[in-house]
Amino acid sequence: MASPLTQTVRPPFASHVRHYRLVDRQGAPHPVLDDLYESLDAAWSEAMGWWQEHCGGNQEPCEIGVEVSTASGNWRTLRFPGC
Repeated sequence: MASPLTQTVRPPFASHVRHYRLVDRQGAPHPVLDDLYESLDAAWSEAMGWWQEHCGGNQEPCEIGVEVSTASGNWRTLRFPGC
């Protein structure tokens, strides 16, 4: 049995896997693009493709934002809608 002094100590949130989601201009999960993405790039690529297809890509600013999951189970905004 390993002594408590030789055990590896990990930060409490070391195993947290981040997920990304797209939100609408009110900050709610996007009504069409309501999915979880593995990376910020994957989420933003999906948002831009949808925005170009449905809004012509000419309207500025893009009213889609991106949030990331936190280890505590909350969501933190990385990109605000309209930026």
